[in-house]
Amino acid sequence: MAFESLSEKLQNVFKKLRSKGLLTEEDVKTALKEVKMALLEADVNFKVVRQFTKSVQEQAVGQGVMNGLNPGQMVIKIVNEELVKLMGEELVELPLKPGNDINVIMMVGLQGSGKTTSAAKLAGKLKSSGKRPLLVACDIYRPAAITQLEVNAGSVGVEVFSMGTRHKPVDIVKAAMEHARANQQNVVIIDTAGRLHIDEGMMQELADIKAGVQVDTTILVVDAMTGQDAVTVASTFSEKVGIDGIILTKLDGDTRGGAALSIRAVTHKPIYYAGMGEKLDDLEPFYPDRMASRILGMGDVMSLIEKAEAALDKDKAEEMSRKFKKMDFDFNDYLTSFDQVKNMGGISSVLNMLPGMGNKSQELEGMIDEDAIGRTKAIILSMTPQERGNPGLLNPSRKKRIAKGAGVDLQEVNRLVKQFEQTKKMMKQMPGLMGNGKAGKFGKFRLPF
Repeated sequence: MAFESLSEKLQNVFKKLRSKGLLTEEDVKTALKEVKMALLEADVNFKVVRQFTKSVQEQAVGQGVMNGLNPGQMVIKIVNEELVKLMGEELVELPLKPGNDINVIMMVGLQGSGKTTSAAKLAGKLKSSGKRPLLVACDIYRPAAITQLEVNAGSVGVEVFSMGTRHKPVDIVKAAMEHARANQQNVVIIDTAGRLHIDEGMMQELADIKAGVQVDTTILVVDAMTGQDAVTVASTFSEKVGIDGIILTKLDGDTRGGAALSIRAVTHKPIYYAGMGEKLDDLEPFYPDRMASRILGMGDVMSLIEKAEAALDKDKAEEMSRKFKKMDFDFNDYLTSFDQVKNMGGISSVLNMLPGMGNKSQELEGMIDEDAIGRTKAIILSMTPQERGNPGLLNPSRKKRIAKGAGVDLQEVNRLVKQFEQTKKMMKQMPGLMGNGKAGKFGKFRLPF
């Protein structure tokens, strides 16, 4: 996950602050020197770092903080607030015209930034919200780009308008607009060509499209893994073409994450979305407060709840909730839980959003035997529907048959049944874990672990 190293370093700094009683001005300055180094190592723009630490220090050395009951926590609170300000303070939604008016969105960026994939992800997201998008293939220099767009678009059920590689992009867009009007499509997303580096030819092509068609929103797609270069790219595009907002890709990767902390401050343009994975639904609205919480190791419970609500089948989740409260769950519920975690992006995705787990998620994930999970599913699927629904039926002869069908040792079947019984017994002893019966978000959408 992005920010993992930064998060770990900041938490170490804050641990030292919390261990103190009252803070001196020297304590704050020493801590902020470490914060400054952590930010610079995360590839945050040095001007942004300088302004950030200055602002934190001005607030942290005030008497109200220095003499407070929990001065270390007050400093953490100030750092959190400044991180939120740095990234834009609040969610900025993609501006869209109401009704059937056509919204023209132009995707720009360097080759390899994830632009084509992001265009399809955005189209899928807008389709799920009730819009009727049309993707336009304008990368006439890379035939593979058109194929990639068509494949991804097919996966999200969105049409692609293409005229091959022999027409000028501006002419393709004009024809696409006519097609959209004729077919009542109200969002046109233009996937433009990228280059390995910024050059005049690319900029002129984008300018020609803007001159030929009324573009409502220009979105720059930036690879977060490029760090400081991402800020330079964003500044150049903003100056030469004009951009309205940003999509940051690969924020789930092994990246220092500095682009997310710098790009808003340097360009003064909002980050609309963050790409958090390779799947076509891995495009999250960018909430500065939630991202700040992730960076500081506080987790992101709200995003986890929303991801659960989107991924889980409501009827199944409510049924599971009722069964858990009555201690009436069975092996079918085990299977449902496995599927729910998978739909939410896997164990790593879930762990990264839990408070205090960001730096430990990879370590914990490494302790999870994926092969063992596969064998567990095979064991359950080797049971008859009656056995899955009533584990009490599992006598020794049935267990032998199940082990043979799953291709595992009998001991593994016995171990799973024992684990199931222990889980049920433990949950009976801790009814508080099952909630108070009220229909809150966690009541309707119970997390599957």
